[in-house]
Amino acid sequence: MLPCIIGDYTRLVNEKKGAQTLDYAQRRKLQSQETERKILYAALDLMRERGFEKVSVRDICKAAGITTGAFYHHFSSKEALLEHGFTPLDDYIRGVLEGVGGESPDQRLWRLLAAYGQFMEHSGERIGRYYQQRIAEPGTKSMDPSRYTYRAMVECFRQAEQEGILAPGHSPEWIAGFCFRHFRGVVVDWVLDGYSYPLLPKMEEDFRLFVTLFHA
Repeated sequence: MLPCIIGDYTRLVNEKKGAQTLDYAQRRKLQSQETERKILYAALDLMRERGFEKVSVRDICKAAGITTGAFYHHFSSKEALLEHGFTPLDDYIRGVLEGVGGESPDQRLWRLLAAYGQFMEHSGERIGRYYQQRIAEPGTKSMDPSRYTYRAMVECFRQAEQEGILAPGHSPEWIAGFCFRHFRGVVVDWVLDGYSYPLLPKMEEDFRLFVTLFHA
């Protein structure tokens, strides 16, 4: 697994909180988040290995070291897990971006996209199978605006707008949505082409063109 994902969610939170003392409610919330991610990571690993249909809730619980009651406390069904399938990616990108300051909007956006590409290259065929399952699932959303990756893109374009280097005509949210959909399409095209070329150089090529389109 990628370095930022190896560290568990509790470690990431503790680094952010520092030496602050957490009260009971905060500890319970963090424990709940940690359990939810433990379930999710175990489920995604199993689904990528065996396929969605061949993994049961019992399998997931065994891999995560939890009871079925704990599973249903966090997720209503196995299908509900798919809505959170990109949490590992968002966690990875958060780990790459947080704590890094002093960058231009272009530099920060490329840091985000490079992390995205690295994660996808590492995932390889597993991410391809996941995309296939998501596309086949009824009610799949095109994009969830609450996701960390999308919100981080919006902040890049807001920063560019504040610095007067964002081309007028579209909001930071609109451009972030366009960027999100485009680079997701780059990844899907790479998957459909059988992972036959390095993904990151293609993303960098498109990024350079993207920047020229939206620079003032």
